[in-house]
Formats: sequence, structure tokens, C-alpha cells
Amino acid sequence: MAPHRLDVLGFGAVAIDDIVYVDRPLKAGKGKVVGRTRDFGGNVATALVAVAKLGGQAGFIGWLGSTPDEDPSAGELERQGVDVSRAPRRADARAIRSVITVGPDGDRFIAYDDDVPHGTCHDLSDETLSEARVLLVDGYATHSERTVARARALGLSVVADIEWSIGTATDRLIALADHLVLPLAYAEAQTGETAPAAILRHLWTDDRAAVVLTDGDRGAFVRQAGDAGNWHVPAYAVRAVDTTGAGDCFHGAYALALARGQPPIDCVRFAAAAAAISVTGKGGRMALPDHLACTALMQAAGAPRPLAMS
Repeated sequence: MAPHRLDVLGFGAVAIDDIVYVDRPLKAGKGKVVGRTRDFGGNVATALVAVAKLGGQAGFIGWLGSTPDEDPSAGELERQGVDVSRAPRRADARAIRSVITVGPDGDRFIAYDDDVPHGTCHDLSDETLSEARVLLVDGYATHSERTVARARALGLSVVADIEWSIGTATDRLIALADHLVLPLAYAEAQTGETAPAAILRHLWTDDRAAVVLTDGDRGAFVRQAGDAGNWHVPAYAVRAVDTTGAGDCFHGAYALALARGQPPIDCVRFAAAAAAISVTGKGGRMALPDHLACTALMQAAGAPRPLAMS
């Protein structure tokens, strides 16, 4: 089998989301339901669907159920263009179930039940891992740390999407990732710093290729190897309908651009455009863009450009 048949491999959260839209901001405490929908989601699963929508080749290698009745998310991933042929199966695997409340400004609150098997099997072959240039993982990869370490040793770039910490296991996972793409709020809690430049400095190591801090409509902050300065990539101005899955879309687009040889700062610009488009529709996957839409937004008059920062 030819090497790098895939652009991105990933394992992590797969979810089924029940989404409720309300007429008042979430902080109001109460509101009237103005719409409901169900969508498939999950950090890594949605990111891989984004890769496929953008024209890339994505493969999911996390646990999936043995039959479609046990785990309909496997069929949905295939329908969306994600290769699941390498994914290990077990009878008790199933999707995380989430209930998401979305306010009129697109902001959302996610309540989830993640009492499901996480990670992947420990005996995935080196041949399987080596089929892609990039491995994308989320915080649940603490359950399969050895697999992440093997991927890194095989020369894959490891992109980590981490939103919470369980202590030293999360610290080890962060150390394994050469591309940390983290929400700014989590990075503040993890480092104890508040200034983006200080956080980037705190998270930097000599074997890191990039650290990216995402901050919603305030853009992203970037440090990349071989660059003496840091960068701020402003967000694209769009009308947000539903921010569910925006971060997942960002990670998928970043991973695809990286697999295609782009430097981190350009990966962030592409990912920011993809995430901006994704929030203009309902659900985590319904508004995922294609490559043409992203490049058109990036080339539009007035599109934001990276800004040097101290």
C-alpha cells in the first residue's frame, strides 16, 4: 500500500448531539425554545468530516461499535466521506450523547454523557499509522498515549485539541504534540498566564512546531518554529448562527493544510476561514465549508491578515 494514502488520521470523541435553540442569551436563565435539531458531532469526528468536506482524505481509527444498530456514527462518518475501515470495533462502543443549548447570538452550552470507551486499541500497526502525514487527537487520547507516541516516532505531525485536564496524563499528551491547537481559556487555566504572548512562551518547547491559541471571534494567536515573533490572526467577520463545532472545524482545516505542507501561520489562516463559515449555519456539521468557499473568503477584500505581536 502506498504511503500517505490519507492526509489525516484521527481518534477521539464521536457524538450524537440533540440541539435546542432558544430565544434569549444563555445567561438569561430562561428562554423559549424556537427550534430543535439532531446532528452528529464530537471533536475529532467532526474535524475529520471537515477534512473530507475540504477535499482531503481522512481516516478514523478510534473505537466504533460492532454493528450499525449499536453505533450509527460509523455509518454517518462513512456517508460524510471519512474512511473507517481501519477503526477497531468492540460491542460496547457507542457515541457520546450531548444536549446542546444555543442562544440567539450563536453561543452554546454543551451537556454530555461520555461514559463510553475512549481512545483506540494499542496494537494498531505502524503501517496503518504511517498511511497519513498528520494524526489528530483530542483530550481522550490520554487513554491511548502509546499510540500517540508511536505516531510521533514514525514521523507524523501530531495535532492536539485539548479542552480539559485530568492531570499528569494530560501533561504527557501535551508534551507529545508538536502542534498544540488549544482554546485560549483552557491554555490560561493550564499555564496560569493571561497574556497570549506569555502563554505561548510557557507552552513552547524546542521540539514544538507550533502553538495556536484560539479565541472565537477574537481570532487566534500563533507561535511557530523558526520565527522570532508571535502572530495574531484576526477572525473573519460573519454573522454567527450556531458556534457548535467551530473549534472542531478549525482543527480539521488546520490538520489538512498541515498535511499539504503549509506552514503553521497559513494553516491558521485557512482554519480561521473554515471555522468562520461553519458558524453561519445550524449544527456542528451542517455548514462545514468546501475548499473553494474558504479560499474565496481568504481572498475577499478586507479579509484579515496576520499581525505581528510581541
